[in-house]
Amino acid sequence: MKEAGRPGTAHTPAAGPLRTALTELVGVRHPVVQTGMGWVAGPRLVTATARAGGLGILASATMTYDELATAIREVRERTDAPFGVNLRADAEDAQRRVKLLISEGVRVASFALAPRQEMIAQLKDAGVVVIPSVGAARHAAKVASWGADAVIVQGGEGGGHTGGVATTLLLPSVLDAVHEHRIPVVAAGGFFDGRGLAAALAYGAAGVGMGTRFLLTKESTVPDQVKQAYLARGLADTVVTTKVDGVPHRVLRTELVDALERSGRVRGLAQAARNTLQFRRLTGVSWRGLLREGLATRRSGDRDWAQLMMAANTPMLLRAGLVEGDTDAGVLASGQVVGMLADLPTVAELIESVVSEAEKRIAALP
Repeated sequence: MKEAGRPGTAHTPAAGPLRTALTELVGVRHPVVQTGMGWVAGPRLVTATARAGGLGILASATMTYDELATAIREVRERTDAPFGVNLRADAEDAQRRVKLLISEGVRVASFALAPRQEMIAQLKDAGVVVIPSVGAARHAAKVASWGADAVIVQGGEGGGHTGGVATTLLLPSVLDAVHEHRIPVVAAGGFFDGRGLAAALAYGAAGVGMGTRFLLTKESTVPDQVKQAYLARGLADTVVTTKVDGVPHRVLRTELVDALERSGRVRGLAQAARNTLQFRRLTGVSWRGLLREGLATRRSGDRDWAQLMMAANTPMLLRAGLVEGDTDAGVLASGQVVGMLADLPTVAELIESVVSEAEKRIAALP
């Protein structure tokens, strides 16, 4: 049976700020990060997170350059609190987007893939805090040696692209790997309440990152019927599949996902080809850019051309579910925590609840 979330209320604020290396580095009130989920982390959700004292991160991989510029300005018009933008370091226009963040005074640049050392230096020289996401201790050590200000580490419980190591083991391995660099580590994958925040702080993390929990809030723009589909799921209702884009991806179990798991290579590639065309039209990425990104990805990993073409499935299949509300034609990325959630709090209620409960848990320790 699911455990209902325990959001706070507007008239019961958190007892006091939990100051950590993350809150000091970024300038937020609370050590809670709303991660940059494609098609989900837009201006509305990020603004709500920033106003509530957390670090909201805009997801730019599914935005054109102009859409990103508009989104940044929209958040800045609604709040003067710090926020971040998640970038793809290998994107065709990555350098142009970096310059946009600098010119607009964005506080944090986060990355799903490790940025080049020169890019880290460029951002830091302009006063932007650089926080890459990592999935292994060696990757954390590398970006720390390149000058990253902090890292987000996601364990295998997390939604979307994920690894196979649980947060309870991955987090301490990353903390050990970056110990000499003394940079904050944000724990992600499996967090949804104050108990998790207290546990992460006990490990030595400086805060927690949450995706699925923020997706299931009132300010999330995901269609209501899709949110209800998430809330109806249990702890065993996610699956890690490679049939979406060739790499492990944690999503909700649906008939579509089951069909993808059963589908042959030819059928999958035909769908991927159609989605490549759609994604190119939506984001404005040129054929030359797609080819260059594919070549770079192929050199840096072991994916073949077929798998690279399938990567276009990810944003388009996610868009069908998370934006258009078509749960039959879309893929719904989700962390395992979906099975612990049964409510749709406001972002302010969520953050207040997480922080106040963490404080109580910490205070109750002998």
